[in-house]
Amino acid sequence: MSSLRNAVARPTHKERAQPLERQKWGLLEKKKDYTLRARDHNEKRRKLKTLRQKAADRNPDEFYFGMMSTKAGANGAKLGDRGNQVLSQDVAKLLKTQDAGYLRTVAQKVRKERERLEEGLVIEGKEVKALKGESGKKGHTVFVGSKNEQEDFRPDEWFGTSAEGLSKTYNRPRQQSEVASEEDVADDPSDAAKQRRPQRAVDAELKAMKEERASRKKRQREQEARRIRLEAVKARERDLLIAEQALEAQRAKMANNVGGVNKNGVKFKVRERKR
Repeated sequence: MSSLRNAVARPTHKERAQPLERQKWGLLEKKKDYTLRARDHNEKRRKLKTLRQKAADRNPDEFYFGMMSTKAGANGAKLGDRGNQVLSQDVAKLLKTQDAGYLRTVAQKVRKERERLEEGLVIEGKEVKALKGESGKKGHTVFVGSKNEQEDFRPDEWFGTSAEGLSKTYNRPRQQSEVASEEDVADDPSDAAKQRRPQRAVDAELKAMKEERASRKKRQREQEARRIRLEAVKARERDLLIAEQALEAQRAKMANNVGGVNKNGVKFKVRERKR
């Protein structure tokens, strides 16, 4: 009977392969792979448990050779050697000189930027007034002798036109011609009644007013952004100057040119030797 059972072909049972939708995750882990991974994990856990137990049972006062190369700080914590090399006095002076040169270069660059920002602003309290014309548009440049003259400057009186005529760069209406036209209209009221303003002129005037209002708001936003940038640049310049002064003081202490504070907290001052 057993021989007949062995004569019949039986199917070979194989482990399931990785599904097609999960082939991107690699080969499917088999039982033998899981066994090796679990055995390695348990071995590591046992080693860590043994090391923790040894560290807990260890006597901190017992001598070991690591004590010869370690020191303890003020709070009793051990200070180990980090492998840092102590620089000589000459090398430290050279490095501080290079640092001072770098700080001086950066401070000069920031100073130039501050001067460039201040050239376009006149700060009076909270009011910020532009010295130059509106950016992106051409205009006339009028030179004055002082800031007071700039504050009292009236462009409509200088160019002899009205406030509406200042927005034009050519064919500006003069005040004299406007006065003459008003006198002519006053002399002949019948013609003035006939000459009514067309709708096109009214629309053009409204459009010009809207553009002027938008340009004024844009100019105010630009001036506010420039003012904020100026304050930030001033703060950076101030920090750079403080850092440069502190570095100069360190260099002077290393050269024994100024005083300082010793380890006991007593202030001292270096005196030059009498000659």
